[in-house]
Amino acid sequence: MYKTYSMELAGRTLSVDIGRVGAQANGCAFMHYGDTIVCSTIAASEKPRDGIDFFPLTVEYEEKMYSVGKIPGGFNKREGKASEHATLASRVIDRPMRPLFPKDYRNDVTLSNLIMSVDPDCNPDVVAMLGCSIATSISDVPFDGPIAATMVGLVDGKFCFNPTEAERLASDLALTVASTKDKVIMIEAGANEVPEDVMLDAIFQAHELNKQIIAWIQTIVDEVGKPKHSYEAHEVPADLYNDMVAFITPEAMEEAVFTDEKAVRDENIREITARLEERYADNEEWLPLVGEAVYLFQKKTVRKMILKDRKRPDGRRMDQIRPLHAEIDVLPRAHGSAMFTRGQTQIIDACTLAPLSEAQKIDGLDRTVTQKRYMHHYNFPSWSVGETKPSRGPGRREIGHGALAERALLPMIPSTEEFPYAIRCVSETMESNGSTSMASTCASCMALMAAGVPIKSMVGGISVGLVTGETEDDFVLLTDIQGLEDFFGDMDFKVTGTHKGITAIQMDIKIHGLTESIIRGAIARARDARLYIMDEVMSKAIAEPRPEISKWAPKIVSITIDPTKIGDVIGKQGKVINKIIEDTGVQIDIEDDGSVAVCGTDMAMIRKAIRTIEAIVNDVEPGQVFRGRVVTIIPSRAFVELVPGKEGGVHISKISKRRIEKIEDELKVGDEVVVKVLEVDKMGRINLSIKDVTKEDLEKLQ
Repeated sequence: MYKTYSMELAGRTLSVDIGRVGAQANGCAFMHYGDTIVCSTIAASEKPRDGIDFFPLTVEYEEKMYSVGKIPGGFNKREGKASEHATLASRVIDRPMRPLFPKDYRNDVTLSNLIMSVDPDCNPDVVAMLGCSIATSISDVPFDGPIAATMVGLVDGKFCFNPTEAERLASDLALTVASTKDKVIMIEAGANEVPEDVMLDAIFQAHELNKQIIAWIQTIVDEVGKPKHSYEAHEVPADLYNDMVAFITPEAMEEAVFTDEKAVRDENIREITARLEERYADNEEWLPLVGEAVYLFQKKTVRKMILKDRKRPDGRRMDQIRPLHAEIDVLPRAHGSAMFTRGQTQIIDACTLAPLSEAQKIDGLDRTVTQKRYMHHYNFPSWSVGETKPSRGPGRREIGHGALAERALLPMIPSTEEFPYAIRCVSETMESNGSTSMASTCASCMALMAAGVPIKSMVGGISVGLVTGETEDDFVLLTDIQGLEDFFGDMDFKVTGTHKGITAIQMDIKIHGLTESIIRGAIARARDARLYIMDEVMSKAIAEPRPEISKWAPKIVSITIDPTKIGDVIGKQGKVINKIIEDTGVQIDIEDDGSVAVCGTDMAMIRKAIRTIEAIVNDVEPGQVFRGRVVTIIPSRAFVELVPGKEGGVHISKISKRRIEKIEDELKVGDEVVVKVLEVDKMGRINLSIKDVTKEDLEKLQ
């Protein structure tokens, strides 16, 4: 037997079956929202993993193609590596769930979400997050939940909650808010320059709806929830900590961390660690815990410096940004490039332009998004933080950072009608000491402008940190957090935007939620900082998009033809279009609606290809001039191919201004000639002239 629990949520029924499937997992929630079905489970190991000093949580989001009636592509015809969307969905679920597990819990935990049926009007991401919350809350795994999540759209100035497919397509906002019963614990947003006050209103309205969902989940937990199991606590022994503090002294630790040079700080900590390892060399119980003890000592020292002494480790004011530098054209052969430096965080971004055929094709569950023409990729080599390890390709962090910068800039990318290019930005991390994703946003914006992409507005970004005390009103906000403040602080609140409003938000926290005053303060701080960065630094490197694209970039010219004439341009087995490509060296992309994009590096060849296409689809008229090829010669006439599929005849009297006896004295098959159309007779025959071509006619062909 199983039980079903239901509630009305945003005009649709949300329900969960408990005990229907997944009986051997620690907890399982079989979720229904409209026709969307997600099976969410939690599984935990019986014993902690040896030799680790972190909570080993894994979140999986498994997209099954049968959920939308598709067979997977590829040779194997089965689901393979997680898509980018699945990776991002896993990260969004991880962020609000992780802080609510015990900090010293060392058992392996996996949250799995099986996407089994997808209703386009009921987004499976939020269903999976609710499923994880329910499964974990009713399980025996220690968890300080439940949480709830709501998506918010903004259509015609009005909020819509858990928007339908049509609403998502029309929305200026894609906001996800996760909450506990008291506080907001996660914010993720993409927005079309939404003002700060509107964004705040959306966040807090979503929080109120989350409270209703949590109350419903709590009734389920009260009825079927399992008792939480005990676990082996992992804490630094008080005797070890006290001995370490007395030996090192708080003053020495504060001196060790008080520097704006990451390498100097790291060396100071290595020296302290070495002294402690020597001190405890004969203590088999304490020696393995030295690293964890030093980390705790650092954390308490940094938090005390910030919260009580109002002193940041590098000496900055709480609202002060690190030294900034921006420049463009650092890579001479890239179509656009820029470097953005903020303290010891440095990004070089390269922008590449290509035909629309190079847009990324997406094979996923979303039927409305099948490709994207703007791509942002982020790379983080180990040497950027002074470490050495082999590169294994982009991981979840790299994918997430790239997606955040992409989301930040996407609203500013011009339409294909305005700028018919596929665009790729790649952010290479040269040095990292906090918030490289925000540096990537700034560098990418400048690289786009340097490449001549007519973006609508400049975009900047910054991260705001937090250190909290014992009470809700005891906290300090930190503008532009460096790595140490991120590691030992409570929040990483990233906000990007233009002068008009916000384009993206990503909030990570390590505590059990944020109060309204913290959220309002962080968004206000972020606005002040990004305006300063754009006005005082980025604008001085490049204030607006260049009027022309790089000489190294392909040139693209678009025209529109009658869709019924597409077959004429392509020709039988592609012979016509391939001949045009062979003759001009361009790339031609034709869409079903008749839009044609001609791409190449030589504008003369692009113009030639366009003239050829237009001649194919349009009727030949007297006065037109063509550069054609002689294909046949008979005694009185030479036939010239004007464009593939169209020929005209030149009478012997129209070849030269002087009298000639034989056409072969002037022309031979294969010769390229410029001809002018004299007439198209009633039979559709095209009569041409070579001798009547004027200097002005030749100029038209340039």
